[in-house]
Amino acid sequence: MTAGANLIQAAVVTVSDKGFAGERADESGAALAELLTELGVGSVERVLVPDERAQIAAALRHFADETPVNLILTTGGTGLTARDVTPEATLDVIDRPAPGFAEAMRLLSLEKTPHAMLSRAVSGLRGRTLIINMPGSPRACREQFAMIVAALPHGVEKLLDQSGDCARPAGED
Repeated sequence: MTAGANLIQAAVVTVSDKGFAGERADESGAALAELLTELGVGSVERVLVPDERAQIAAALRHFADETPVNLILTTGGTGLTARDVTPEATLDVIDRPAPGFAEAMRLLSLEKTPHAMLSRAVSGLRGRTLIINMPGSPRACREQFAMIVAALPHGVEKLLDQSGDCARPAGED
C-alpha cells in the first residue's frame, strides 16, 4: 500500500454508449478499479453512463456531493467525436481546475504516440473531490494511470488538509 492511499475513496465513471447499452464490456473501468485496488484503495465504486453530458455530470455530482468519494476517475469520452463530451461535463461540475494531471498524461503519452494530442481530458476539483478524465481504452488507462499514480495519494492528502508541505521525496534533488 502506498502512503496516503488509505485516505483515498474512489469511484470510476465509465462513459460509453455501447457499454451502457450492454454491447461492450467495461474493460477500461475494470482496469482502473484494479489499479486503484493495487494502490491500496479500500473500495472503488463504479458506474457506467452513456455519452450524454447531463448524465455524466450527474454521476460526477453524485459521487462528489453525496458519497465519501474523494477521487473520481472517468474513462472514455475525451476524444474528438461529437459524442465525446466527458471534458465538457467535467468542466460543468468542477469548482477549480487542477490541470497538472491531464497535462502530464498528454505530455508523457506523446512519447508513445502523436495521437496523445487528440486527448481533450481535463482534471479539477469539486469540493474535496479530485476528478480526472482518463482515456477510453484499458491499455491507455493503465499507461496513463502509471504516469499519475505517484501524485494521487499526496494530492488527496492535500485536498483533505491531511499533510504538510509538498517537499520532494528523498533522492529527488
